[in-house]
Amino acid sequence: MVTDVTDSNFQAEVLESEKPVLVDFWAPWCGPCRVVSPILEDIASERDDLRVVKMNVDDNQSTAVNYGILAIPTMILFRNGAEAKRIQGAMPKKRIEAELQPALA
Repeated sequence: MVTDVTDSNFQAEVLESEKPVLVDFWAPWCGPCRVVSPILEDIASERDDLRVVKMNVDDNQSTAVNYGILAIPTMILFRNGAEAKRIQGAMPKKRIEAELQPALA
């Protein structure tokens, strides 16, 4: 299940997570974000080694600015509190998984 994170719980939910966390930076008005969303739901339901969360950049601007989110959708994989992989733009599930795999290995 994909859960929402905010500026206030980002540290606890993402940076302090024991598992790698994929953060989907998105906004409700973003068409490509709506394309990526069900793909990330699938990935979240299929993998036990990864948490997937979403952050609405309109509502949580300080975290988005902090990580230099200039275009959405942007997905950032965090491992041990640090950015391990950044993926920008909508793409098919197989490509997202291929992009994530080396950083999760």
